[in-house]
Amino acid sequence: MRGRETLHAWLMLGPALLLLAAFTHVPALATLWHSLFSTPRGGRPARFVGAENYAALFDDPVFLQALWNNFFYALGTVPLSIGLALAMALWVNGRIRGKAALRVAYFTPTVLPMIAVANLWLFFYTPDYGLVDRATALLLGWGPTNWLGSRETALGAMMAIAIWKEAGFFMIFYLAALQSIPPVLHEAAAVEGASRARIFWRVTLPLLGPTTLFIAVNAVINSVRLVDHILVMTQGGPDNATALLMTYIYETGFRFWDTAQASAATAVLLGLLALVAAAQFLLLGRRTHYR
Repeated sequence: MRGRETLHAWLMLGPALLLLAAFTHVPALATLWHSLFSTPRGGRPARFVGAENYAALFDDPVFLQALWNNFFYALGTVPLSIGLALAMALWVNGRIRGKAALRVAYFTPTVLPMIAVANLWLFFYTPDYGLVDRATALLLGWGPTNWLGSRETALGAMMAIAIWKEAGFFMIFYLAALQSIPPVLHEAAAVEGASRARIFWRVTLPLLGPTTLFIAVNAVINSVRLVDHILVMTQGGPDNATALLMTYIYETGFRFWDTAQASAATAVLLGLLALVAAAQFLLLGRRTHYR
């Protein structure tokens, strides 16, 4: 009986494991392998160069700039996306009028293609005529600002788009988690005299721990994966101010056809993501309460 159950389990997992191996694990291992060879050009085959591609990578100021930009990009988008998603979920989960319409409004940016979002925000960021300039002129008295053409504002402008698009997606997970919390727990805490703020910090937030961990890991991955709007709006400029690791890999591999260097950059990216994910599981996993 146990053997039949084991066989049934493997048969159910087989298709997913096959697809995961074919499109994730095998390409990742192939990338690591190719990063140890030179780029074949014309009649010259690839040759084994060891860690030379990695040494050249960290001697490249454009790569270091992209790495630094991606650090600040993740630092800005991840916590703000998660915090905004939680706030929206708490808002639309309450007893308010029109909450169905609010849920749709918050989730709408998620279903829009990133290319369409980029073109929409290109209009918003248009100097003098765009929505952002109109709003800042009316509320703050600022003059026309070249949001995408200035090194000081370009990366922040890209971060705002990512937060706007991702928060609604993360809100759905928080909303589902909030609705799965038994109301009796909140009622018991209220009977004991706990304030609403204390109930949130001592009851609601700990029970949202697994969801927060899941969202945090996905948010970090998205902070290096979602670069469509950057390619459309700035192409990494001005002067590499919005260049991220994925834009660097794309430019190196598909514009300059240096596949070995692109493979090395991809390997570095995979290593960084693995380290960050492991740190998240170690730090947040200990405080995560599962039911």
